[in-house]
Amino acid sequence: ASAGNHALALAYHGQQLGIPITVVMPTVAPLAKVDKCRKFGARIIIEGAHIGESKAFAETLVESEGLTYINGYDDPPILAGAGTMAIEIIEDVPCVDYVVVPVGGAGLIAGVSCAIKTLKPDVKVYGVEPKFCPSFTAAMNAGEPVPTETTPTLADGLAVPVVGPHAFKVARHYVDETVLCSEKEISLAVLRLIENEKMVVEGGGASGLAALLPGGALDRPDLKGKNIVVPLCGGNIDTTTLGRVIDRGLAADCRLSNFTATVSDRPGGIAKLTTLLAEEGASIKDIYHERAWLHSNVDQVQVKCVVELQGKEHASRLRGALKAAGYPILWKSSVQPAPE
Repeated sequence: ASAGNHALALAYHGQQLGIPITVVMPTVAPLAKVDKCRKFGARIIIEGAHIGESKAFAETLVESEGLTYINGYDDPPILAGAGTMAIEIIEDVPCVDYVVVPVGGAGLIAGVSCAIKTLKPDVKVYGVEPKFCPSFTAAMNAGEPVPTETTPTLADGLAVPVVGPHAFKVARHYVDETVLCSEKEISLAVLRLIENEKMVVEGGGASGLAALLPGGALDRPDLKGKNIVVPLCGGNIDTTTLGRVIDRGLAADCRLSNFTATVSDRPGGIAKLTTLLAEEGASIKDIYHERAWLHSNVDQVQVKCVVELQGKEHASRLRGALKAAGYPILWKSSVQPAPE
């Protein structure tokens, strides 16, 4: 059972070795991952709302069809394999101070933390989970793996409702701290990687960076100026999902703003508004006007606009210019600009 990345690894190696592979994937699995698994010749079964339900169904196939179940985040050999990443980190960055690892089923962080603490005990290992599926945090609080309520998240590869018991036994002894990141922070991290590093990383793979960005849970003084390694573990994201994530990242960055303004319904009313937007350097991405839902003057109309801006300061200037021009506005950005 896998949301995609483990499934891809098994499907690829199964094809290379001539071993038939059956993969059970949840309904939220990205189409890109499903299609790639199918191209590698794997038998694909879509079952379950999340990886926990997919795992339960996969275990029934073990009994009914005599298959061998390979857990992507809890088999001891896979945990050991994850630890080789830590060996490479230490070899490539011997001066590392912190390693920040995305956490789903806890397999990756178990292997990495064990190897790091064995080879360089002074290095801190932090885990990052999406707020919509904090299963490792719940396990640490309970002292054992426990079911966690899971909400669909951009970090679909981390949406594991119960961490692996073997992985938890290892990770609990070596992980220094685990923090959470929001959907907005994840989308912003994906956007930053695309723009600054020219890398397409899926939400789960970008979660470590999400916690380090300004305002994130790890944006704090003790990490400033330190050598931090963040594995970007996953680049399998649907093109359509990527478009939505980019838009959310732009909105979180105040580079995409949404507002409603009330203008005159006489000829030239909307033209005056668009002229002001042009003068302020705002690029209109979408505009729509409606008459039926404005219960005030009959000669007025509401105009809903989505505009592309340069950032928070630009958004504040535009908002101030609209108010100065006498437009009643309702600003709907996910991040409110500073008051004028």
